[in-house]
Amino acid sequence: MADFFDTLTEQHIAMIAKQPVFFVATSAADARINLSPKGYDAFRVLAPDRVAYLDIAGSGNETHAHLKADGRITLMFCNFEQPALILRIYGRGAPVLPQDPAFDALAAHFTLLPGTRQIFDIAVESVQTSCGWGVPFMGYEKDRETLKKAHRGRDPDAYVAKRQRQTQSIDGLPVTPPDRYIAGDDEDANEAVE
Repeated sequence: MADFFDTLTEQHIAMIAKQPVFFVATSAADARINLSPKGYDAFRVLAPDRVAYLDIAGSGNETHAHLKADGRITLMFCNFEQPALILRIYGRGAPVLPQDPAFDALAAHFTLLPGTRQIFDIAVESVQTSCGWGVPFMGYEKDRETLKKAHRGRDPDAYVAKRQRQTQSIDGLPVTPPDRYIAGDDEDANEAVE
C-alpha cells in the first residue's frame, strides 16, 4: 500500500542517504518520457521540501529541456537491501547552470565532479512510499569512473564549443548550454577506470 507525505521525513532522508543510485523521470507536452539512472555522490536533501542533484554532461540533456518546458519531475529511490521500500519524490524543478547567479550557492552543497553541467533544484510537492517487495536484493560494488574520466583533462574551450552546439532535446525542445567547463574537485581523480 502506498503512503503519501507532504515533505520528506527523517526516515525518508536516512533511506535516501544509503542509496547509490536513483532514477529521474521527466516529460513535456508532445515529448518522449525521459527516464534516467543517476549515480555518484550527486544527490542532496537541502530541506524536507527541497532537493537537488548534480548533473554531469552525457549524451543528452532531456531533463533540462523538459524542466524548462514543463517543470514536473519524479525521482525514485529503491532500497535494494532491507527493509524493502520504494520512495518517490514528486516535484517541480529547474536547471541551474554555472552562469546562473544561484549556481555558486547551490554548488557549495556538492563536491563538483568533472564535466558538471548543471544542478537541478527541485521543490518537493509530495513524497510517496510503497512496499518495494518486488525489488530484488542487490549489492553495491563501486561507482563507474568512466564518465568522470572522460571529462578529466578535457580542453575547456572544446567542451564549451561542443555544449554550445547542443541547443535542443531529441524532440526539438530548447536547451540552454553551460558557458564554461567545470573540471571538478572530486577526490577520485587518480583512480583506475574499470
